[in-house]
Amino acid sequence: MAAGLLLEIRRGTQSGLLVIRGADRPSSPVDISVAADRVEVKSGGSCEAATLPPEVRLAPSSCRGLHRLPGDGLHLRMRLHCPPPGADLVPTWRESLKPQKNYVFYCQSCGDVIVKDRKFLRVLPLPSENWSALVEEWCCHPNPFARSTLHPQHGDCFLGDTFFLMNSGSESHVPESPMCCSETGYHISQSHSNSKSKKNTRVVCERCKTTLGETVSSDTIKYYVTEVIIQPSDENFSPKPRSQFIQGMVAQCLVELSSAKSTFRFTLKGDNGKIYILIWLLNSDTLLVESSGSSSSHDVFTPFGDTFMPTSGPVGTWNALKVLYQPCIKSRNKELADAWENDIGVHPLKFPSETCLELLLILCLSTTSLPPSLRCMNSFQHSEQKMSWILNSYDDI
Repeated sequence: MAAGLLLEIRRGTQSGLLVIRGADRPSSPVDISVAADRVEVKSGGSCEAATLPPEVRLAPSSCRGLHRLPGDGLHLRMRLHCPPPGADLVPTWRESLKPQKNYVFYCQSCGDVIVKDRKFLRVLPLPSENWSALVEEWCCHPNPFARSTLHPQHGDCFLGDTFFLMNSGSESHVPESPMCCSETGYHISQSHSNSKSKKNTRVVCERCKTTLGETVSSDTIKYYVTEVIIQPSDENFSPKPRSQFIQGMVAQCLVELSSAKSTFRFTLKGDNGKIYILIWLLNSDTLLVESSGSSSSHDVFTPFGDTFMPTSGPVGTWNALKVLYQPCIKSRNKELADAWENDIGVHPLKFPSETCLELLLILCLSTTSLPPSLRCMNSFQHSEQKMSWILNSYDDI
């Protein structure tokens, strides 16, 4: 069996863990060669090699701790040199949206045009979830914003953690039944629409019927960032595989919030209010290098129609966001989920319920692709997703 190579690099500590899979019970001696730009494994008549990205250089003299773990293969730790964290990050969706530019909105699932040639006069971030309470604390008179609503006017786009708000204008696919939101981190006044069916407030794609968002008021729509691709009008539509897109958008949300709020624990809720996943962010400076040996995870079936096989050559390189996670479907981990929901140090994130289930499945597939020794930590599952980021899962936090 050809060996598969998995090199997990921590940019912050300039260190790496090399796992040589398929070398658990070799039928012949294994010869490992480590050069500054290459790792090579020979066993019997087979040879597996991985050429590192140009920006990564190993320090062969620092290799230490070679040992074999049953079911895993060989483990080897080493020092290396690579760019610092964040040196090669692309702009986030929040940074890409600019005023005075025309944009086209596409359904991420099928590519159908949702909104055509929309120009925003203002692109503004929504205040934090506790802004109304802070006003009460700091004002010596009644809250002047108590009866105010933060609804975008014509030409406005308001950015939340996992969504954006825009004025619906004359969009024909928007349901007429308004919905009042109080869970999204900004204040919206209550109305009789609370008794309306949740189904009637959903905004769906006319072609594939995927949930894109929901109506907030008679003239305001909330679109989730995991369901919509926004591109400048002068650019051609460039679709992305569903699983990679979901992972990338969720990873952006986790990284931005952990940096801005110094919070590293998150609950992922569906639009039905239920908690689907508990996520604990470990680090965002991981770089993965993986060869396509027969023991690699590239052959794992995914229901999204895409795999993580690199487009050029047998070696793939991915930036990674590493997390621990706990599933909460079918009343699993209910006590822990309740404790996290009542903990002010845990930040809630809301997505469509179907997307939460998709992400949970992606995490589980990622976990099963890892060597057994790396799949769990403190009863939490560990997952590393191949995307522009990596997610990891653990069964107990």
